[in-house]
Amino acid sequence: MKRLYTVVSLLMLAVVVMAQPDWAKKASKSVFTLKTFDADGTLLVSANGFFVGNNGEAVSCFTPFKGASRAVVIDAAGKEIPVEYLLGANETYDVAKFQVAKSKVQPLTVATMNAAQDEAVWLLPYREVKRVPQGKVQKTETFNGDYAYYTVELTMPENTVGTPLMNANGEVIGLMQQPNAVGDAQSYAVSALFADSLKVNGLSINDPVLRSTKIKKALPNDVNQALLTLYMAGSSQDSLAYVQLIEDFIQKFPNQPDGYTYRAQLLTSGGLFTEADRDMQKALKVAEKPDEVHYTYSRLILQKLLYHPDTLYTAWTFDRSFDEAAEAYKKNPQPTYRQQQAVVRYMQKNYAEAYNLYESLFQSSLRSADLFYSASQCKQQLGDSTAQLAMLDSCVALFSKPYLKEVAPYLLSRAQLLMEMGRSRQAVNDLNDYETVMKAQLNSNFYYMRYRVEVDGRLFQQALNDIEQAITMTPQSDLYYSEKASLLVRVGYYDEAIETAKICIQLAPEHSDGYLFLGLAQCLKDQKAEGLKNLQKAKELGDVQADELIEKYSK
Repeated sequence: MKRLYTVVSLLMLAVVVMAQPDWAKKASKSVFTLKTFDADGTLLVSANGFFVGNNGEAVSCFTPFKGASRAVVIDAAGKEIPVEYLLGANETYDVAKFQVAKSKVQPLTVATMNAAQDEAVWLLPYREVKRVPQGKVQKTETFNGDYAYYTVELTMPENTVGTPLMNANGEVIGLMQQPNAVGDAQSYAVSALFADSLKVNGLSINDPVLRSTKIKKALPNDVNQALLTLYMAGSSQDSLAYVQLIEDFIQKFPNQPDGYTYRAQLLTSGGLFTEADRDMQKALKVAEKPDEVHYTYSRLILQKLLYHPDTLYTAWTFDRSFDEAAEAYKKNPQPTYRQQQAVVRYMQKNYAEAYNLYESLFQSSLRSADLFYSASQCKQQLGDSTAQLAMLDSCVALFSKPYLKEVAPYLLSRAQLLMEMGRSRQAVNDLNDYETVMKAQLNSNFYYMRYRVEVDGRLFQQALNDIEQAITMTPQSDLYYSEKASLLVRVGYYDEAIETAKICIQLAPEHSDGYLFLGLAQCLKDQKAEGLKNLQKAKELGDVQADELIEKYSK
């Protein structure tokens, strides 16, 4: 009986630890140890992983990368290889794909079919070929389509998280996950095919998972996605990281002009105009669409002239910027390029030519309120208020009532021009429309402005309403009280004027306005003794109008 128990035990042991599979020795060359470090070089985490691509692509758990600044793998030969950058990560299933600084490695073949329930599987430890634990698939669950998450009847040896789970054909089916407890008879693995499928896209730069590690991230292989990464990085990364990202783009896509134009933009911002010009020349040499590069070139030169006007670089002039935009238009007559020419001429203060260029676009796809507004600015600089008003009329005509907020700046501009032209009532109409669309954003300054226009247009009741609204919004302003008192005197409301002027004096006893309007209102009500005292006080405070009024009402 004792002998029988011994035989049974040996048979059971053979199920758990079998002899070396035929593929084990070769496959073991693909398994490595992963070590991650923080910024000061302190070791953070050790785990395992394995190669899945011929060019150094590998997978492991993502947890070791959190907070890490540097990572290395130690291959089966004991050689340390730096991790260059992450290719993708998924925190939910704790997997990461990355690239190491070695082009020739021994990758595992990733199984394309999921393992079936009860199928025999093997855990391949790091640098171990004689004792390869065997188990069987207890359960397969699918996620993200048809990727497998395995529950395996297998006790994981220590320090084997991240090692490959293999099938009988020597293909890797899974990446071993952290067990629930040491010595647990159940283990777990996530699909190796899923881990191998991880990749970055243009929006990955803002992925909170990838941002939780300082390990460098790969650029997408698709050039359009890589360009999206550059665009997103401009506002989300620090300057050094952004510079490095542009260099990576140029290295990965040397025949794409965008890398050179992005770098030229940075060089221009840093005042390195010769280097920027050199990059723009490179961009033109590789560009399939040179018109786009000429357009960018024009904008870059204009940027220098506007924001670095005191830095001498004779090769970049307004005429050069204009010529680059003209060349872009010659190669591809897009209205945007003609508009750039107009912008250059306006900045060059050649307002007449700028207007003619804008006018040539009125019937193009760029026809818009902004286009007419730009043309109106040219006419303003030329002193032609009639033509300027016509352009602003065209701006507003492109919108229909009930107006939305987009029309607001054009209404305000036209109102201001109408004020200058003395057409106050028309200006009030525009300000009324402006109030309708911008009601929630208005402050006392708006109501005071409209009050003054209404006074000029002799719309006194509306003016009183607006100055009262300004006072409600800014009750401590003595200016608004003095303006209200002035208007009340003008329309003959002397009692109200007296009360308003007294409040003005309380708010600013050192100013003359309150005393002036109080004294004037009192004199007009035949309270000359009190009125003259207040006018005298206004005079003492420096009001030049007080003398004339004192002389008038002293008789």
